[in-house]
Amino acid sequence: MKLFPRTSVHPPRRAIFNIPICDFGWKEALAFADEAASLPMGQTVISFMNANNANVLQSDEDYRNILMRHTVLPDGHGMDIASRAFHGSAFPANLNGTDFVPSLLTYMTRPRRVVLIGARPDILARATEAFKRHTPWHDFIAVADGFIDHQASREAMDRVSELAPDILLVAMGTPRQEKWVDRYVGPGHARLVLTVGALFDFVAGDVPRAPQAVRRMRLEWVYRLALEPKRLWRRYLLGIPLFFLHILGSLWAGPKPVEGGRVIIERRSPRAPAGLDQP
Repeated sequence: MKLFPRTSVHPPRRAIFNIPICDFGWKEALAFADEAASLPMGQTVISFMNANNANVLQSDEDYRNILMRHTVLPDGHGMDIASRAFHGSAFPANLNGTDFVPSLLTYMTRPRRVVLIGARPDILARATEAFKRHTPWHDFIAVADGFIDHQASREAMDRVSELAPDILLVAMGTPRQEKWVDRYVGPGHARLVLTVGALFDFVAGDVPRAPQAVRRMRLEWVYRLALEPKRLWRRYLLGIPLFFLHILGSLWAGPKPVEGGRVIIERRSPRAPAGLDQP
């Protein structure tokens, strides 16, 4: 089993389905990720947990074990519901990757080298250009799309080693991207690695974001379902009830010990920095 050297930063966490989830507000999360990318050695891998991912880990032990080795951020209203059920309060912030990564790039004033792997080749190219327009002081390099086999994956990571980036963004969908990172990405490839799901599709403009009013009401999932019903109906129409059943089952079974436990930090409500909706 590959072990990633961790950063010297120890984030506060609370357990959701026995996975330690970081208990950050926006300010703390951005500062944590910025510091992780600034360290002279080691590696931090950041993944995101939403209701769909929580459903997946119930039957995928490999995915669960990999998340235990990552720094996990809460994504979406489902995590707030689970946190209220298990801990009595919501998370301080919804740190979904679609908003968090562009905000992090804006937050980082020091120029970084950022490598992108994932999505279709055309989407990858458009997303790379959109990132360059959004934060031109960073250096963005597309290395490989998300449909690469074992040999191409090894070649891609050889290229990443040559580039020596500060940040690696991997967009292949859950749980494939987390498993891919666990297999192919090592400490010498980047100090900060983020598994970002459909982020490149949003940034490239291939999939539009919901209007701000819809997002404030926590109903972006309804908007996405309306846009892609054939692809997403199972995730939402079946997945949401299943997610509630998993919460009830966990409450019935009672908590299990989790390394790191639950540490609550001061509750804050800072506004999220401006993100990148579309190019």
